[in-house]
Amino acid sequence: MIPAEALLGGFADPVFESQSVFRGVLTALSRPGHIVDLVVPLSPPSPLVAGAGAVVGALVDGTTPIWLDAILAAGAAPAWVGFHTGAPIVSDSEKAAFALIGDALAMPDFSAFAQGSAEYPDRSVTLIVQVDSLEGGPGLVLKGPGIRDLAHISPHPLPVDFVARMRVNRALFPRGIDVVLVAGRRILGLPRTTRVEAA
Repeated sequence: MIPAEALLGGFADPVFESQSVFRGVLTALSRPGHIVDLVVPLSPPSPLVAGAGAVVGALVDGTTPIWLDAILAAGAAPAWVGFHTGAPIVSDSEKAAFALIGDALAMPDFSAFAQGSAEYPDRSVTLIVQVDSLEGGPGLVLKGPGIRDLAHISPHPLPVDFVARMRVNRALFPRGIDVVLVAGRRILGLPRTTRVEAA
């Protein structure tokens, strides 16, 4: 039985709104450090936030397995994701093409997820990580493709070893994972090519 709250709160205009979100995600990942406001009015069940629901709704379909962390898996979020995208929910994080993280501080190590191979680097996971805010936390400095000189960000909360994780991730290129940080409706992209350092 699908919970009633899982049936509501999706895209009002699926084609137009999903295209808008898709463009927003591309902008965030091509311009690391640039905050994008997804203006689509989604209302997924708590604790899944609107921005994360929008990214999932735009990028995930019936061919893309998705994994949810414990805080999201315990509520109506799996049913909402399944109903609105058709995506299979997997319990093995290594088999996921996308992973939804509701508790950033308890985020599993990146090694728990698919990181692609030299032949198929695209067979890696995209992490959609919910944070409280994209501003006001410890400063981080970004360098790399899509960034003119330097970019400065301060999302919080993040694991204490986040910089080290991103350093290892970048060294795996062309393998590695891409990260989308989400706070409310706002997103910030950290592709595998980005160098992340403490400010």
